[in-house]
Amino acid sequence: MKNILIAIDFKDNPLALIDNVLKVLDTTGAKIWLVHAAAPDPDFVGYEPGPQYIRDDRAKELRGEHKELAGYVTSLSNRGYVADALLVQGATVETIISETKKLNADILVIGHRQHSWLYKIFNQETTAETINRASVPVLVIPL
Repeated sequence: MKNILIAIDFKDNPLALIDNVLKVLDTTGAKIWLVHAAAPDPDFVGYEPGPQYIRDDRAKELRGEHKELAGYVTSLSNRGYVADALLVQGATVETIISETKKLNADILVIGHRQHSWLYKIFNQETTAETINRASVPVLVIPL
């Protein structure tokens, strides 16, 4: 069975990304993995955990993201696709690359949106780094 890993970023349009994958890839007999790399908890990256209400808000946010991923899986399953989802906390690129290997993905699909030059100065380009570090073919879909 082929494994297609779709990296989900909730800031982009996940439904457009998923629909484009279904249009351009042969998904016959494939398992579609929807993987979202959620930001790690502040205490994990060396910061103090902060007040309880912040931790509660973060937990609520993660539950919402998990529920949204589950909804995409249900939608795909209802349309006859074999799909599953993972929400993994960690640095985006490292998490996506790690899950690609763990799931033995045959292809990695990522969405890409244009950023301003100012954004690029102060932020790392996730798409480029993911492509550079991937050990499987990467399909980039503009969003």
